[in-house]
Amino acid sequence: MKVGGLHDHSHDEGGGTIDHPRAYEVMAAVGLGGRRREVFTRLATLSGARRGNAVLDVGCGTGYLSRILSPVLGPEGRMTGVDPSPSMVEYARRRAYGNCSYLVGEGQALDLPDASFDVVVSSLAVHHMPAAARGTALREMFRVLRPGGRLLIAEFRPPTGRLAVLVANLLAGPAMRHNPRELLGDLIPGAGFHLRDEGELPPLLYYVRAVRPE
Repeated sequence: MKVGGLHDHSHDEGGGTIDHPRAYEVMAAVGLGGRRREVFTRLATLSGARRGNAVLDVGCGTGYLSRILSPVLGPEGRMTGVDPSPSMVEYARRRAYGNCSYLVGEGQALDLPDASFDVVVSSLAVHHMPAAARGTALREMFRVLRPGGRLLIAEFRPPTGRLAVLVANLLAGPAMRHNPRELLGDLIPGAGFHLRDEGELPPLLYYVRAVRPE
């Protein structure tokens, strides 16, 4: 663990987990300036998820986004979260809604069937993956999406202001040293996706939306 941090990063190229869910929840609320619910509700809308869909959250953490998406999907929908940290998955499971399930696993090695999801989301997770594994993770997201399925990835934008920088460093570690456009780079089209759009989501996020071609 980094002193004062929430991450177990082995080096600046990513890789590591967050293993303190309660502390992460507090820091996420503070880091987004009290707007966490608003921001993640907007991400849920941007995902394009609809009633009855099967949705996968890669790097689901505490399950915060999946719990926002769950009511959108309805009882006939299916929300699945995957995260490499057993403590985060256990935290998410204890708060899971009836249509939610959570698995311990890595984005670059999803133990899930081909073409089994309508939507894949990943928020603030790609920077935790080892740099060499990120392309594999995007290809795995492509694999588990049905043709025509939708992808949403959100990452941090470098903040301004000393307090924002401090909080963001606690939440994201080395990710804050990189522009998210550089972090994602050619990963998404390189995995076979067609880019739809990208944008900024105040106060700290940047998102990309893409589709798996029919």
